[in-house]
Amino acid sequence: MTDYGDFLRAAVAAARAGAAHIRGAERPAPSAWDLKGAADFVSKPISMSQLMVRLENVCSIRHLRKENVRLQEELEKRYSFSKIVGKSKQMQQLFDLIKVVASSDASVLIHGESGTGKEMVANAIHYNSRRRKGPYVRVSCTALPETLIESELFGSEKGAFTGASQRRIGRFEASNGGTLFLDEIGELPLPFQVKLLRVLQERQIERLGSNSPIDVDVRILSASLRPLEEEIADGRFREDLYFRVNTVAIHVPPLRDRREDVALLAQTFLQEFVKDGDKEIAGFSDEVLYLFDTYPWPGNVRELRNVVERAVLFCRGSRITVEELPAPLRGVAGTQPEDTIRAEFTGSTGARGSAGAALPPLESSAARQSLTSPALHAQTAKLQPVTRIALRPASRCLHGYQYPRCSYQPAQDSYTLACLTTDPAE
Repeated sequence: MTDYGDFLRAAVAAARAGAAHIRGAERPAPSAWDLKGAADFVSKPISMSQLMVRLENVCSIRHLRKENVRLQEELEKRYSFSKIVGKSKQMQQLFDLIKVVASSDASVLIHGESGTGKEMVANAIHYNSRRRKGPYVRVSCTALPETLIESELFGSEKGAFTGASQRRIGRFEASNGGTLFLDEIGELPLPFQVKLLRVLQERQIERLGSNSPIDVDVRILSASLRPLEEEIADGRFREDLYFRVNTVAIHVPPLRDRREDVALLAQTFLQEFVKDGDKEIAGFSDEVLYLFDTYPWPGNVRELRNVVERAVLFCRGSRITVEELPAPLRGVAGTQPEDTIRAEFTGSTGARGSAGAALPPLESSAARQSLTSPALHAQTAKLQPVTRIALRPASRCLHGYQYPRCSYQPAQDSYTLACLTTDPAE
């Protein structure tokens, strides 16, 4: 019995070293035993083989947690700036630009597609500026009713309009000494744009129902989904206001133009959701990473984040596979087995909408015809040393957003797919 006790004590010590405990039948109450949490348990009588398996699992979990922490620290140190993640050249240039404009009080206009992270850029500018200890007020211009825009931004006096039972401080006053972020500034109605222009010029506001000017010290950051130059041409935005808010312009690139950031962003989101969901997921399968790299991401970073969150929710293994992805991404893979997505076409440059990927020489007319006929993909795959999956993303070019053209390159002795923005039949 003494040997058994010594063995058990040694096992418990080993498990504790692995950041876990082994709970036996005669252990103290859970409240006292589980101060650091229990990773697993065994029951008496103890089987040596079962105990070794449990200990190996605990050690693996501990190693996985340490690796996750290390990767997260590496991500934050190397590729992030105020929670904006990216290692591509475009994002590194964006980080440098944020640092420059953050050191001044210049008005900044941030433009980019929906879901690219314009608000995060505005956040980074404020929290890295000298105004970071001051208030930071965000205003969604699309959410403000046209009849209430002036009172919301400039404030109102008691009795200024029906229902104004007390004085109200506007967003400009609330952000005095700090930063005011006007999201979707292009949605402001033209009559109010004149008043906003005067406030930006004079640095004074007047509450609705009052004639007394109030000095404000506010830095203006604004964002727009649509190019304001087009809004000016269409008569929906004032040119003089545009020049007032556009001292510095920052463009946030879409995710499809910085594909080297997709896997990095996906891993960052995975770390976040695994921590919140208390799951042990090591990463993504090769097939998932391939699909991430070839998908056009029309919803940009926001869509990628939602995809990873969904995958973590449904994942039951140690890695996220194609089965956990939503239908649009699974559609890129088609109905082929996952292991056919790897192999010959992991480079996937043909699906990126630029120059296309060089395929092996297409010796027959049937092979060339298949580039514009998905029904013949399987036949071509039999004729050529590439998989059907390899042909599909190249010929579909961004999941149906562009059309393929095949051209022969004598120097490389190969046919190359080039993406067109219009139907070649037109």
